[in-house]
Amino acid sequence: MDIITHQLIDNELCGTPVMVETGKSRVEYTTTPRMATDDSGLVHGGFIFGLADYAAMLAVNHPNVVLGGADVKFLKPVKAGESVCAEASVSSVSGKKQMVGVVVKREDEVVFKGDFSCFILEKHVLE
Repeated sequence: MDIITHQLIDNELCGTPVMVETGKSRVEYTTTPRMATDDSGLVHGGFIFGLADYAAMLAVNHPNVVLGGADVKFLKPVKAGESVCAEASVSSVSGKKQMVGVVVKREDEVVFKGDFSCFILEKHVLE
């Protein structure tokens, strides 16, 4: 399936799509030392959220999709250098609103879960 949303996103910051199908996606990336918050290598949660958000946008895959809100849980810490994978799936559609569930894993261990409220607008949000 062709990706028709978020086409200029920086894959180093938000991950690389490895699967995009109708209503679902999978995005992977390896965290870097630049994402660390301290000398222990703890990755800032914003990078994990960004990965999950990008996976949600790809699951909807519409040029005018925007995030309206998210209910998320950070379950385990991620260290710089670790690889993570976000899997997203549309769970419901109601008019312009699509709910997308996202799970981020490090191998088989869940490190993040979230429900993302995505909206498809009639025109680009900046128009």
